Amino acid sequence: MTFFRASIPILLSIFFFAVGTSGVAAQRIAYIDMDKILNSLPEYQQAQQELDRVAQDWRQDIAQKYDVIKGMYNKYQADQVLLSEDMRKQREEDIMAREQDVRELQKQRFGPEGDLFKRRKQLVEPIQDKVYSAIETYANDKGYDFIFDRSSPAAGIIFSNARYDKTDDLLDELGVK
Repeated sequence: MTFFRASIPILLSIFFFAVGTSGVAAQRIAYIDMDKILNSLPEYQQAQQELDRVAQDWRQDIAQKYDVIKGMYNKYQADQVLLSEDMRKQREEDIMAREQDVRELQKQRFGPEGDLFKRRKQLVEPIQDKVYSAIETYANDKGYDFIFDRSSPAAGIIFSNARYDKTDDLLDELGVK
Protein backbone atom coordinates (compact mmCIF):
# COMPACT_ATOMS: atom_id res chain seq x y z
CA MET A 1 0.00 0.00 0.00
CA THR A 2 2.80 2.42 0.87
CA PHE A 3 4.49 1.70 -2.46
CA PHE A 4 1.39 2.74 -4.35
CA ARG A 5 0.88 5.89 -2.30
CA ALA A 6 4.51 6.94 -2.76
CA SER A 7 4.51 6.11 -6.46
CA ILE A 8 1.32 7.98 -7.42
CA PRO A 9 3.14 11.23 -8.34
CA ILE A 10 5.67 9.23 -10.36
CA LEU A 11 2.93 7.29 -12.14
CA LEU A 12 1.02 10.49 -12.87
CA SER A 13 4.17 12.09 -14.28
CA ILE A 14 4.78 9.08 -16.53
CA PHE A 15 1.11 9.12 -17.60
CA PHE A 16 1.20 12.80 -18.52
CA PHE A 17 4.52 12.42 -20.34
CA ALA A 18 3.32 9.36 -22.27
CA VAL A 19 0.02 10.95 -23.23
CA GLY A 20 1.74 14.23 -24.09
CA THR A 21 4.26 12.56 -26.40
CA SER A 22 1.88 10.12 -28.06
CA GLY A 23 0.36 12.63 -30.44
CA VAL A 24 -2.79 13.16 -28.39
CA ALA A 25 -3.61 16.76 -27.59
CA ALA A 26 -1.79 17.96 -24.48
CA GLN A 27 -3.78 18.14 -21.29
CA ARG A 28 -4.07 21.36 -19.40
CA ILE A 29 -3.04 20.95 -15.78
CA ALA A 30 -3.18 23.38 -12.87
CA TYR A 31 -2.82 23.27 -9.14
CA ILE A 32 -4.35 25.21 -6.30
CA ASP A 33 -3.73 25.64 -2.59
CA MET A 34 -7.04 24.62 -1.03
CA ASP A 35 -5.94 25.69 2.46
CA LYS A 36 -5.16 29.21 1.22
CA ILE A 37 -8.51 29.41 -0.58
CA LEU A 38 -10.52 28.21 2.41
CA ASN A 39 -8.62 30.36 4.91
CA SER A 40 -9.27 33.41 2.70
CA LEU A 41 -13.05 32.98 2.94
CA PRO A 42 -14.66 34.92 5.84
CA GLU A 43 -17.42 32.32 6.20
CA TYR A 44 -14.81 29.55 6.56
CA GLN A 45 -12.92 31.57 9.19
CA GLN A 46 -16.19 32.10 11.08
CA ALA A 47 -16.99 28.40 10.89
CA GLN A 48 -13.51 27.52 12.19
CA GLN A 49 -13.88 30.02 15.05
CA GLU A 50 -17.27 28.52 15.93
CA LEU A 51 -15.81 25.01 15.89
CA ASP A 52 -12.86 26.10 18.03
CA ARG A 53 -15.20 27.77 20.54
CA VAL A 54 -17.49 24.75 20.76
CA ALA A 55 -14.56 22.34 21.11
CA GLN A 56 -13.00 24.50 23.84
CA ASP A 57 -16.30 24.63 25.76
CA TRP A 58 -16.63 20.85 25.54
CA ARG A 59 -13.01 20.32 26.63
CA GLN A 60 -13.56 22.56 29.66
CA ASP A 61 -16.75 20.71 30.56
CA ILE A 62 -14.97 17.36 30.34
CA ALA A 63 -11.98 18.66 32.34
CA GLN A 64 -14.36 19.86 35.08
CA LYS A 65 -16.00 16.45 35.19
CA TYR A 66 -12.56 14.80 35.52
CA ASP A 67 -11.74 17.26 38.34
CA VAL A 68 -14.89 16.14 40.17
CA ILE A 69 -13.84 12.51 39.73
CA LYS A 70 -10.34 13.33 41.00
CA GLY A 71 -11.93 14.98 44.05
CA MET A 72 -14.09 11.90 44.62
CA TYR A 73 -11.01 9.68 44.39
CA ASN A 74 -8.99 11.85 46.78
CA LYS A 75 -11.85 11.83 49.29
CA TYR A 76 -12.11 8.06 48.87
CA GLN A 77 -8.36 7.69 49.51
CA ALA A 78 -8.63 9.79 52.66
CA ASP A 79 -11.72 7.94 53.95
CA GLN A 80 -10.71 4.46 52.82
CA VAL A 81 -9.43 3.22 56.18
CA LEU A 82 -12.68 4.28 57.86
CA LEU A 83 -14.99 2.60 55.34
CA SER A 84 -16.43 -0.88 55.48
CA GLU A 85 -15.74 -3.27 52.61
CA ASP A 86 -19.19 -2.64 51.12
CA MET A 87 -18.79 1.14 51.36
CA ARG A 88 -15.34 0.95 49.69
CA LYS A 89 -16.75 -1.13 46.84
CA GLN A 90 -19.68 1.26 46.45
CA ARG A 91 -17.42 4.30 46.24
CA GLU A 92 -15.05 2.56 43.82
CA GLU A 93 -18.01 1.63 41.62
CA ASP A 94 -19.32 5.22 41.78
CA ILE A 95 -15.93 6.60 40.75
CA MET A 96 -15.54 4.09 37.93
CA ALA A 97 -19.09 4.73 36.70
CA ARG A 98 -18.49 8.50 36.65
CA GLU A 99 -15.21 7.99 34.83
CA GLN A 100 -16.91 5.74 32.27
CA ASP A 101 -19.64 8.37 31.76
CA VAL A 102 -17.05 11.07 31.11
CA ARG A 103 -15.16 8.84 28.66
CA GLU A 104 -18.43 8.20 26.83
CA LEU A 105 -19.15 11.93 26.75
CA GLN A 106 -15.65 12.55 25.40
CA LYS A 107 -16.23 9.95 22.68
CA GLN A 108 -19.67 11.41 21.91
CA ARG A 109 -18.18 14.90 21.56
CA PHE A 110 -14.82 14.20 19.89
CA GLY A 111 -15.08 10.69 18.43
CA PRO A 112 -14.83 9.92 14.70
CA GLU A 113 -18.60 10.28 14.28
CA GLY A 114 -19.04 12.58 17.27
CA ASP A 115 -20.73 15.90 17.76
CA LEU A 116 -17.69 17.93 16.67
CA PHE A 117 -17.45 15.93 13.43
CA LYS A 118 -21.16 16.49 12.77
CA ARG A 119 -20.92 20.18 13.60
CA ARG A 120 -17.89 20.55 11.32
CA LYS A 121 -19.77 18.83 8.53
CA GLN A 122 -22.74 21.12 9.07
CA LEU A 123 -20.65 24.30 9.08
CA VAL A 124 -17.79 23.56 6.67
CA GLU A 125 -19.22 21.19 4.07
CA PRO A 126 -21.42 23.83 2.36
CA ILE A 127 -18.39 26.11 2.06
CA GLN A 128 -16.27 23.30 0.62
CA ASP A 129 -19.05 22.42 -1.82
CA LYS A 130 -19.15 26.05 -2.94
CA VAL A 131 -15.36 26.04 -3.51
CA TYR A 132 -15.43 22.70 -5.38
CA SER A 133 -18.23 24.00 -7.58
CA ALA A 134 -16.21 27.14 -8.33
CA ILE A 135 -13.16 24.99 -9.17
CA GLU A 136 -15.19 22.84 -11.54
CA THR A 137 -16.70 25.90 -13.24
CA TYR A 138 -13.28 27.52 -13.53
CA ALA A 139 -11.70 24.34 -14.92
CA ASN A 140 -14.44 23.91 -17.50
CA ASP A 141 -14.41 27.59 -18.51
CA LYS A 142 -10.61 27.72 -18.84
CA GLY A 143 -10.25 24.28 -20.42
CA TYR A 144 -8.29 22.56 -17.66
CA ASP A 145 -8.32 18.79 -17.65
CA PHE A 146 -6.86 18.25 -14.18
CA ILE A 147 -6.55 20.44 -11.10
CA PHE A 148 -4.46 19.26 -8.16
CA ASP A 149 -4.44 20.44 -4.55
CA ARG A 150 -0.92 21.23 -3.41
CA SER A 151 -1.90 21.91 0.20
CA SER A 152 -2.13 18.21 1.07
CA PRO A 153 0.91 15.92 1.08
CA ALA A 154 -0.87 13.55 -1.28
CA ALA A 155 -1.52 16.32 -3.86
CA GLY A 156 -4.91 14.86 -4.74
CA ILE A 157 -6.90 15.57 -7.84
CA ILE A 158 -9.60 18.17 -7.19
CA PHE A 159 -11.03 18.17 -10.72
CA SER A 160 -10.58 15.89 -13.68
CA ASN A 161 -12.23 15.91 -17.05
CA ALA A 162 -14.46 12.83 -17.30
CA ARG A 163 -13.03 11.92 -20.71
CA TYR A 164 -9.82 10.82 -18.97
CA ASP A 165 -11.60 8.44 -16.60
CA LYS A 166 -10.78 4.98 -17.89
CA THR A 167 -12.19 3.08 -14.93
CA ASP A 168 -14.95 1.42 -16.96
CA ASP A 169 -12.49 0.45 -19.69
CA LEU A 170 -10.28 -1.25 -17.12
CA LEU A 171 -13.28 -3.01 -15.57
CA ASP A 172 -14.22 -4.28 -19.03
CA GLU A 173 -10.66 -5.46 -19.53
CA LEU A 174 -10.89 -7.35 -16.26
CA GLY A 175 -14.23 -8.85 -17.25
CA VAL A 176 -16.14 -7.10 -14.49
CA LYS A 177 -19.62 -5.90 -15.37
